[in-house]
Amino acid sequence: MTPDQRALVKKTWTAVLPIADLTASLFYERLFEIDPGTKKLFLHTDISEQKRKLVQALTCVVESLDQPERLISAIEDLGRRRARYGVVDTQYDSVGSALLWTLEQSLRTDWTPAARKAWSSAYQLVSQVMRNAVNAGSLPTL
Repeated sequence: MTPDQRALVKKTWTAVLPIADLTASLFYERLFEIDPGTKKLFLHTDISEQKRKLVQALTCVVESLDQPERLISAIEDLGRRRARYGVVDTQYDSVGSALLWTLEQSLRTDWTPAARKAWSSAYQLVSQVMRNAVNAGSLPTL
């Protein structure tokens, strides 16, 4: 990611935070809509708590974009935990699609082509680190 992309992700996330609960609700609704198989991963989960964890995880990613060593360690652990819960590789694509759609709905006019590209880059990095942690592959450069 470029410095401008990191700054744009941070700026747009600041705009989402006041409506974070709504954003998290939209995310899970969209995820379950585009990939119904993901719903079974949350059958025994308090969805309100899961929404809180989603916002917390995204906040951690956004705040750590300038500290890749901190970010990679946290995301690797997250990837390994997701694998234990039964997340499969293709579901990362569903999550990415749901996330970008959700951000578009939440940010409205602030969702510019540059914002989409920045968030796409951020998610691509995060998902690749998580996938690699599960597969014990090499890590991308942040």
